[in-house]
Amino acid sequence: MATAGGNLNIILRLEIDKEKATFGRIATLINGLNGDIIAIDVISEGKSHTIRDFTVTVFDQEHSDLVVREVRSITGVKLHHVSDRTFLVHLGGKIETRLKTPIKNRDDLSRVYTPGVARVCTAIHNDESLANSLTIKRNTVAVISDGSAVLGLGNIGPKAAMPVMEGKAMLFKQLANIDAFPICLNTQDPEEIINVVKALEPTFGGINLEDIASPHCFEIERRLSEELDIPVFHDDQHGTAVVILAGLFNALKVVEKTLEDCKVVICGIGAAGIACTKMLLRAGAKNVIGVDKKGALVKTKTYENQQWNWYAENTNPYEEEGLLSEVIKGADIFIGVSGPGVLKAEDVKNMGRDPIVFAMANPTPEILPEVAKPYVSVMATGRSDYPNQINNVLCFPGMFRGALDCRASEITEDMKLAAAKAIASTVKESELNADYIIPSVFNEKVVDKVRRAVIDAAHESGVARKEYSLSMKNPADEVFM
Repeated sequence: MATAGGNLNIILRLEIDKEKATFGRIATLINGLNGDIIAIDVISEGKSHTIRDFTVTVFDQEHSDLVVREVRSITGVKLHHVSDRTFLVHLGGKIETRLKTPIKNRDDLSRVYTPGVARVCTAIHNDESLANSLTIKRNTVAVISDGSAVLGLGNIGPKAAMPVMEGKAMLFKQLANIDAFPICLNTQDPEEIINVVKALEPTFGGINLEDIASPHCFEIERRLSEELDIPVFHDDQHGTAVVILAGLFNALKVVEKTLEDCKVVICGIGAAGIACTKMLLRAGAKNVIGVDKKGALVKTKTYENQQWNWYAENTNPYEEEGLLSEVIKGADIFIGVSGPGVLKAEDVKNMGRDPIVFAMANPTPEILPEVAKPYVSVMATGRSDYPNQINNVLCFPGMFRGALDCRASEITEDMKLAAAKAIASTVKESELNADYIIPSVFNEKVVDKVRRAVIDAAHESGVARKEYSLSMKNPADEVFM
């Protein structure tokens, strides 16, 4: 049974009549349905009945329903309830606020609140730059979404988007010790979003835009970057582009090619596809062709989407036309940020020598690795169950850690390029191979490498407003000069 969305763990609480049913019967049934029993816990034990929790790994919701239905039909077994471990993790939300300084007595209270806090407020009033050292602003990022383009789910709205934004906040904290707050807005009007985020600026040191649909995401990011004095980063665009480029740097080493000499075909000209193209061009790519449902974008045509008009003017130098199956011929690199199954095995066969395929659609990529394997030299996807996972987690924690630590006013193209090179450099030359072109998201070196590269690039770009000391173990506690 194939899975596209990753495995699920369910917990079946079963009351078992010892005279009518056995563990063996239950286990045999579950195993026969391709379920994997990973734990059995005793809840209560009696002479005639026992209640136990069976933790079972299943492929997806349909598979879960099948297992539950068949177990329920076993004579002598009563199903009390089914728990999904993923849902259990989300009960009450996944993040909380903790105190850095406990309040144990009246003296503590007077320092953190009235009357002592008034002195701090007055100091900031007299010099607003002090907010960066005397409030949470220096280490705080707002994760902003309108719920219009959530993962592979589409426009599901702000409330349904909240679990994703909470998860993003968790990653910020665990990987880069940044306090991030999920803020899902009950509007999809670009002007309202811009105004709300601008009004939030006093509290936050950076803005991470997330899961906002194209084309509104371009205008929202552009305006906020221009009108705010703190870094703004749309992770779906630029985080994706940075990590893809990092993977490509190493993939090209494996096949012994240069980006300048490669024909690159990008399928899906939305936010990620356009950002990825801009990164590739900045990194030296000369021949990039963007393809959407109706075929390759070419400058001889005019498009309603202004971003596409820019794209056509700056790419496809040889003005190739046609559908993906036509322009893919002879290509060295395919990057998919579109949808499942759009790239066929025959298309990969028609690519150039030692082709590189990055099929990024999630949960089902443009082509499955097992289908492409006979014809491709380096394969990457966005999934964790295949080698070479291209995951934005490799970028945004270190990117914001660096931007906050040097108090960057914005995130520049040079900072993004520096981050891509830093991620790629984490894979040692001696370890580099077709199945290992990108570090794991749990590689502890990544955040620090990206952070340092981003800070250096910010200073070179002239957007860094603080020098920094690397002597402190915890970046959030560094001493600024």
